[in-house]
Amino acid sequence: MRISHKRKVQLKLQKQTPVFAELATKAAPKKVAKAETVAKAEEAKKVVKAAAPAKAASAVALTPKQQQVLDIVVKNAEGLNPKGIGLEAGQEDAKAASWATGALKKLTEEGLVERIQLAGNKVLYKAI
Repeated sequence: MRISHKRKVQLKLQKQTPVFAELATKAAPKKVAKAETVAKAEEAKKVVKAAAPAKAASAVALTPKQQQVLDIVVKNAEGLNPKGIGLEAGQEDAKAASWATGALKKLTEEGLVERIQLAGNKVLYKAI
């Protein structure tokens, strides 16, 4: 057996190759810095949401589809499921729920629509 091959096998068994050692030392500080910036960003979002909840609706730029879904949800004060929203928007029965789901997800993230989990996988959406 060649000596170079033997060295490579031993290094793999020890799992201490120079490349992996360099990557481990370089990656650790970056992950910590990223975690700190993410924490600061989350705190800033909380402060903005607490300070101006009324401004959130006017400051958010919505696509036409999201605006249409928001209008349908606002019309139905008792709440509506995604399939009902899609049907009201004029979509086919088979793809009505999936059509509305993307817009509803964005609207819930922005705080314009409330997601209410019912028994099992049933969900209703209400305007806030």
